[in-house]
Amino acid sequence: MQVIDDLTLLTDAARDAGKIAARYFHGSADQWDKPDNQGPVTEADLAVDKMLREELTAARPSYGWLSEETEDTAERLDQEDLFIIDPIDGTRSFIQGSTTWAHSLAVVRAGQVQAAVVYLPLRDKLYTAARGQGAWLNGQPLSVSNRQALADATVLAAKPNFDPSHWIDGAVPPVKRQFRSSLAYRLSLVGEGRFDAMLTLRPTWEWDVAAGSLIVEEAGGRVSDLSGQSPRFNNAVPQLSGMVAAGRSVHDALAEQLDARC
Repeated sequence: MQVIDDLTLLTDAARDAGKIAARYFHGSADQWDKPDNQGPVTEADLAVDKMLREELTAARPSYGWLSEETEDTAERLDQEDLFIIDPIDGTRSFIQGSTTWAHSLAVVRAGQVQAAVVYLPLRDKLYTAARGQGAWLNGQPLSVSNRQALADATVLAAKPNFDPSHWIDGAVPPVKRQFRSSLAYRLSLVGEGRFDAMLTLRPTWEWDVAAGSLIVEEAGGRVSDLSGQSPRFNNAVPQLSGMVAAGRSVHDALAEQLDARC
């Protein structure tokens, strides 16, 4: 018998993660680069990952595990329920002293995210969502932007995404460009309605976007990969072919202008 529901479990675990990460903030964590240009990692990432795996799998021993900081195994592919975790999304921001990094936690069942938490402890922002039940920020309901036209929409994306080679006939859409390093936070900001859309064209790790994608969907938005398909999680190679997330009108307008070859 499950004593607490999955969303409550994730929320409690995220708050515990925030306490650990905060102890390492402002330069007290050792850091190094992962092999194969996979980016930086710190003591804080590993400490949070260890705590989350122990806490979450103890509560749900039948669930599989996929985390950026845990060696992946094929065992998870045979498990219907799965935790997908990014202990610290935005590690570079964490190292630089920015507060825009986040803990990203999700429960996936049969390829679909069922419960999600994105937590920014130093900004006291707790985004949560449960499938079919809505999305919230610190307990207040969320709704995506109601913008209908693409022109002048605010889009969270890294600069390379706006290279003309990615767009049909090289026509980059007339949008206002913004950036946050954490993909989970970008998605959450779209769910909050503070920005109209987010876009990433590179192959995207599942742990970066699983939780945030449900927050956008439950706030009334649409999320897809670059082919326009709804994302499915727990793939053998845990990557998606990019992501587009926005209110429905802006999402469709962005997707229509992307060059399928990008």
